[in-house]
Amino acid sequence: MKRLLTLSFLCFISFMGLAQKLTVSGPDKRLVVNLSLENGHLYYDVQLDGKVMLEKSALGLKGRQVDLSAHLKLIDQVYNQIDERYEEKKIKRKQVHYQANELICKLENAHKQALHVVFRVSNHDIAFRYHVPQSGEAANFYIDEEISAFNFPNLTTTFLTPQAPAMSGWMKTKPSYEEEYTADEQLGVRSKYGLGYTFPGLFHVGDRGWVLVSETGVGALYCGSKLSEGTKDGHYQIAFPELGENNGIGSAQPAIALPGNTPWRTLTVGNTLKPIVETTIAFDVVEPLYKPSKPYTFGRSTWSWLEWQDGSINFEDQKKFVDLSAAMGYEFVLVDNWWDSKIGRDKIEALIAYGKDKGVGICLWYNSNGFWNDAPQTPKNMMNTAATRKKEMAWMQKVGIKGIKVDFFGGDKQETMKLYEDILSDANDHGLTVIFHGCTLPRGWERMYPNFAGSEAVLASENLIFTQHANDTEAFNASLHPFIRNAVGSMDFGPVLLNKRHNRENNGGMIRKTTETFQLATAVLFQTPIQNFGITPNNLTEMPAYVIDFMKQIPTIWEETILIDGYPGKYVVLARRHADRWYIAGINAEKTAKELTLKLPMLSGDQWELYQDNKDRSARHQVFNSKKDKSLKITLEPDGGFIIVGQ
Repeated sequence: MKRLLTLSFLCFISFMGLAQKLTVSGPDKRLVVNLSLENGHLYYDVQLDGKVMLEKSALGLKGRQVDLSAHLKLIDQVYNQIDERYEEKKIKRKQVHYQANELICKLENAHKQALHVVFRVSNHDIAFRYHVPQSGEAANFYIDEEISAFNFPNLTTTFLTPQAPAMSGWMKTKPSYEEEYTADEQLGVRSKYGLGYTFPGLFHVGDRGWVLVSETGVGALYCGSKLSEGTKDGHYQIAFPELGENNGIGSAQPAIALPGNTPWRTLTVGNTLKPIVETTIAFDVVEPLYKPSKPYTFGRSTWSWLEWQDGSINFEDQKKFVDLSAAMGYEFVLVDNWWDSKIGRDKIEALIAYGKDKGVGICLWYNSNGFWNDAPQTPKNMMNTAATRKKEMAWMQKVGIKGIKVDFFGGDKQETMKLYEDILSDANDHGLTVIFHGCTLPRGWERMYPNFAGSEAVLASENLIFTQHANDTEAFNASLHPFIRNAVGSMDFGPVLLNKRHNRENNGGMIRKTTETFQLATAVLFQTPIQNFGITPNNLTEMPAYVIDFMKQIPTIWEETILIDGYPGKYVVLARRHADRWYIAGINAEKTAKELTLKLPMLSGDQWELYQDNKDRSARHQVFNSKKDKSLKITLEPDGGFIIVGQ
């Protein structure tokens, strides 16, 4: 239920010469947005507990023959209170209560062309967007530039990942949101490729706190945006895709029908990292775009391709992974690329029947590509046009496929965002869940699309197979994701690789540097409603029984998420609840052991299970009685982890 009330007490308006100022704050009054109209230009700044988190930053839009950033005049302002409850089982918190104060600034330029700027402020989150009414004959608005800026104080350091050049990388499959992060970087340092940064971006404003910047609500009606290159004085701006994305096809700038809205720009602001990790703002300000065609099932999956690679895409190996999923009690098996030629459709139907007898559903991989990459893997050219896509999905529905993984997208242009939405909508018509890989960041999609399960959009586990560097830096990268990438959307990373060597026989290839307990911890730390785990059949006999038992019980749907401790790039301790059972997981990305004293008041039971590393990096498991004060001293070994399970 949503309540919209006019609240005159939420703001003050002052007139100082040509300047007009308005203020809107969160319900507890600590987070404050100040807007000012100065000489026809609109600005905003952000304060938390009276400390400046974002300095005066510009707002507005520029379009073809329409400038909604200058010569603006305030016509009206409207204040509302938003109080909404919703349920979304695919995100970090199942039950959400969103409370915010809303300010709508109605402005006109010198030509009487209208712009409405909408701000919503909750206790830790800010969301803003533009609404453009139709003014006169023109029924559309081509946007050349979004002026929206984020000006950070000069004491700020950044945690950012660069935008990759269009049509770069393996078989021209970038940008795919699979670049490395730079942690605690100074303002103004040029990004790796000089093309700005992908969302989300994390900013550490010295001793004042943290700001996470992202966007949400992007579907077929807009492009995906990014952050521009930053300046030494802390200026970042919304930037649109590169012209060369999608092989140069389609506009890099978005166009909207009038009246129309831009997506929401979001800022999560906290004295600590707790609000950053726990935020639900990406889902709070969006709405479902269609109803589910059926009750969708989410859960655990095995995936042969990760460790066994292309050679495993044959009928007999896939039966082995169906058997593995059945032994683990998992819901799915993911059959990866080349299945159409190396297994064939008749054998896929036989595999479906084999899996059905064992209670395991089959999911299939597809190449998205039409004209935007050179990736040879098949099946391809089946997801990019409506007629072919619907025919293929009708076959999948008929034979009983549960879901699809679609790979290798071409960029963030509005045209590509429409393709994502079309795939999701058609898949819903045929009862299929969808995972995207080689793709963009999900922007509120868990709530917008009921059959959307997750996106890769991260330097994921396949890189552990490809390079030793990815293994050497695995702990560092893993300690970033809960604070940045996974904070705003489901992340299909493919965690828990228990092989010590990354090949089929577990005797060659890249060397895993993290411990088994670390790997188990990532099943908790990385959130997505369908987890494609990296375990293999040999793990059933090579790993201690308690390791396998843990992987049998691990859920993928969480009622609650709480950050306990951590610092991005160094360590993280996170608690998630499923039903009445808590899973507290931690990892250490540093090269020395870390001693922590944890307060765990959420655990009310008298007995806890502990999974931990010995000093020799071997794993151990114990059950013990908890202390009355619910505290625990724990040692995190380098590249190691721990897990506590209890009620």
